[in-house]
Amino acid sequence: MEIQQLRVFLAVADELHFGRAAERLHLAQPPVSRIVRQLERDFGTDLFIRSTRSVQLTAAGAALVAPAQEILAAADRAKASALAAGRGEVGTVKLAYAGASTHVLVGVLAREVRKVYPGIEFRLNSQDFALPALSRVLRSEVDISLGRWDFVPAGVQSRIIVEEHLVMAVPASHRLALQEEVSMAELSGEPFVALPPHEGSVLGDRLRRLSLGAGFDPDIVQRAPDSWTAMALVGAEVGCSLTVSSVADNVTDPHVRFLRVLDQTLPIYLRMAWRGTTDNPALPPILSLAERVWPGHAQQTASPA
Repeated sequence: MEIQQLRVFLAVADELHFGRAAERLHLAQPPVSRIVRQLERDFGTDLFIRSTRSVQLTAAGAALVAPAQEILAAADRAKASALAAGRGEVGTVKLAYAGASTHVLVGVLAREVRKVYPGIEFRLNSQDFALPALSRVLRSEVDISLGRWDFVPAGVQSRIIVEEHLVMAVPASHRLALQEEVSMAELSGEPFVALPPHEGSVLGDRLRRLSLGAGFDPDIVQRAPDSWTAMALVGAEVGCSLTVSSVADNVTDPHVRFLRVLDQTLPIYLRMAWRGTTDNPALPPILSLAERVWPGHAQQTASPA
């Protein structure tokens, strides 16, 4: 029993006329008749009662209709799945992102993936910091990472999603809390809450550059494991904390105020990064979808392989 035999059988069973079934299948009538006769020989029973005036299903033929429909539907699903896999529309894509500044963006993309590519499993991995997330791309543990990096290593492509500006988080009770902007010189002698000083920390680098440019060393009184904790410590009046505008957009603690930093420094970009070469066919559709969902900047960078 072959798929084509079942398609011919169902067409004849539906039309109850060999000529009309042949037209529907874009075949001549003799091949349709031969296929049905061969199927009857394979089953060892008649499937149709034929006369010069009509064609009727036998009991065996009527019993075959539902199973034949199920088999053809399964075959069509298998074909569709194989074609979708070839187009990268099924599979798994893993994305790593860091904390308070990106969870809204990630949610927007995740919802679109579920809507546009329901066959792709989109796995989200929250990281404390961006640098480990980039390392996971290099080790092929994740397909895409979001983070702020001043450089990306060889073999990694990146695209700017958002250009951000620096803000200073201060307690609501702070003497500067009613201002909208602040210069670093106004914060000389203030206690600071900062993230761990790991290599490649963009905020750590900017805090050093800005404070030294203003003529003082920052007095870091506590290190926070992530931005959420840093903002909670600011709200608890432990100190001020340098962060980025997207954190200010996503944190709604009434005990924290965000002041734009006036001092000029290197720009800060939120980027998405992925390996330049990958054997994951589901990744290109997600990259294209991300470009529509996160238009970002036209600039795209590719490190040499």
